[in-house]
Amino acid sequence: MCGIIGVLGSGEAAPRIMAGLKRLEYRGYDSAGVATVTDGRLDRRRASGKLGNLDAVLAADPLPGEAGIGHTRWATHGVPNETNAHPHATHRCAVVHNGIIENFAELRRELEDKGVVFESETDAEVCPQLITYYLETENMTPAEAFKKAICRMRGAFAFAAIFSGEDDLMICGRKGSPLAIGRGDGEMFLGSDAYALAPFTNRVTYLEEGDWAVLTRDTIDVRDETGTKVQRPEKISAASQGLVDKDGHRHFMAKEIHEQPEVIAHTISRYVDPVAKTVRLPNGSFDFAKLDRLTISACGTAYYAGLVSKYWFEKWARLPIEIDVASELRYRDVPWTKNGGALFISQSGETADTLAALREARANGQQIATVVNVPESSIAREADIIFPMAAGPEIGVASTKAFTCQLVSLACIAIGAGRARGVLSVDEERDLVSGLLELPRLVTEALKQSDHIETIAREIAKATGIFYIGRGVSYPMALEGALKLKEISYIHAEGYASGELKHGPIALIDENLPIAVIAPLDSHFEKTVSNMQEVMARDGKALLISCKDGIAEAGAKAWATIEAPKTHPMLSPIVYAVPIQLLAYFTATTKGTDVDQPRNLAKSVTVE
Repeated sequence: MCGIIGVLGSGEAAPRIMAGLKRLEYRGYDSAGVATVTDGRLDRRRASGKLGNLDAVLAADPLPGEAGIGHTRWATHGVPNETNAHPHATHRCAVVHNGIIENFAELRRELEDKGVVFESETDAEVCPQLITYYLETENMTPAEAFKKAICRMRGAFAFAAIFSGEDDLMICGRKGSPLAIGRGDGEMFLGSDAYALAPFTNRVTYLEEGDWAVLTRDTIDVRDETGTKVQRPEKISAASQGLVDKDGHRHFMAKEIHEQPEVIAHTISRYVDPVAKTVRLPNGSFDFAKLDRLTISACGTAYYAGLVSKYWFEKWARLPIEIDVASELRYRDVPWTKNGGALFISQSGETADTLAALREARANGQQIATVVNVPESSIAREADIIFPMAAGPEIGVASTKAFTCQLVSLACIAIGAGRARGVLSVDEERDLVSGLLELPRLVTEALKQSDHIETIAREIAKATGIFYIGRGVSYPMALEGALKLKEISYIHAEGYASGELKHGPIALIDENLPIAVIAPLDSHFEKTVSNMQEVMARDGKALLISCKDGIAEAGAKAWATIEAPKTHPMLSPIVYAVPIQLLAYFTATTKGTDVDQPRNLAKSVTVE
């Protein structure tokens, strides 16, 4: 997902823009650039690759000017190179863009037919070219040209533009992608989120869907999509001013894996009374006693967290659950129920498909809740109920601590639902809460297996493929394990319900294929071990992930074992996530990949 920064300042803009862009690195990117207004004209510097490359360009050829925009690009149209990097510019305006312009080809052909020459392959270049066309052929003001241009574009996007001859002007707009305006003392800032603006100001105004705004150093003029002037509230942002660092770890991913005991404890504290050993849900939560169905939706790792919670809601609350990935749910003709609720899960709160699915559910009369890590995000702002998590900023592209915090939040919600629906007794609730309260300690214990897991990962790194299998709540963990490994190590990985091996996948098992068997000591243990025996009978390399007693019972003939602390069987995914994450991390680092910037991936995909 791309990142946008804008500065109307009182000193050179480029260094401040770079500081903001560095706070947006967590979104994933493949090129970057900066443009400023210098002596009335536009100038820019761009580079492919990391921000260090752009730093080097700016060091060799500094960019003066007190007004400017910057961008980190994740390629959607056109290869990652300097020509396709933002900002895109004409002699009249420079633009940065986040999202996808669905009708760019049509607009580009129209402009080319009128003699306009494009230099890039991107959809984004349509915007400055179209604005320039309206400035020059229709004698429009910058605001008029910007408004007319974005009205002609279809898709989900955010834009920011600066103009030649205008040192005190920036125009921005959003449709589907977020933008935040930050107000300083005689300065104005713009960013994709408040976190990027934190070094400059904590006074933040969020543009709403369809808004566009004309900014100067002292004024904010916001218009809605009809052109009507509107007031959007200014909020004091809680985003941290300190730049997040790796705290001595090689990668942000490693740091965030090791932060899990702390953030899990913080998340538990949002829901649990540790003295009474009860769950207390936020005010205004679902009336679970009246719900006839709960629809859960998310993307990627967050979807797998939701899939785990399906087992919890059904067992603890006897609540019918419908779950689907957001990119499918939003396009299905769902028979929504009159007394239904919908729960959407997102780390960033900005995932486009999840937001679109949320809006579809709301349009069909569902009460909307979200489990989200960023309470100021679009999804949080559009939900009726926010179920909090306390993961803190997650910089690594492959989600780790956000996933386990999502699981903790969902477990607490499901326990609360069980009590509200009269399914869980007081003693059962206390038993589950006791299990929750043990999690920070158990996750700390799981982290102590790092050296052993790294040794196993060196062998996994030699493989060309791997299976993960599990039953019950461990089945979604098999899916998550496969996703985590493939996205950062580039080894083909597949997750299966253990009982499904015999329905096709077993044909691929041989002495070269590792199979990670996720087998907590629960009611499914014997069945899962039976499936592992089928693997070993075909010379497959079985890697058993279980507790000490489980390994003692079934691990003697396994190729390798990873011991996980014994926990409440239904809460095992939160603990077993740690060895799964470490295995993926060490496999990737053995192969020499940059796990904080895996190829073709971005932190939170906001394009459609």
